[in-house]
Amino acid sequence: MAYVSGFLLAVPTANRAAYLAMAEKSWDMFRKHGCLSLRENWGVDVPDGKVTSFPMAVKKKEDETVIFSWMEWPDKATCDRAWEAMMKDPAMQDMGEMPFDGMRMMWGGFEELARFGVPGEA
Repeated sequence: MAYVSGFLLAVPTANRAAYLAMAEKSWDMFRKHGCLSLRENWGVDVPDGKVTSFPMAVKKKEDETVIFSWMEWPDKATCDRAWEAMMKDPAMQDMGEMPFDGMRMMWGGFEELARFGVPGEA
């Protein structure tokens, strides 16, 4: 069963190109360690909430955009091995400065519960 690492963060809107460049560079490493796919999603309709919301969760500032991202792995074991290996990989240290405030980033791992409407699948 697929395993997903999900991420939510706020990126300064002016850093969109830098964020995309970082994501593209990261993909090479993730793929090398068994990641099946990486989705980076730039918020275009992410309203503020009254009690909770994506913007509130990441403490979004006026000049920032919410990013919703996920990585698909074959299983949790592959993901765990990959993250351990990547933390030791010198290429990870060469990634440069993150174009966002990592202290306001949240992430988690999820087992796939169901999948509907995927092209090529019943």
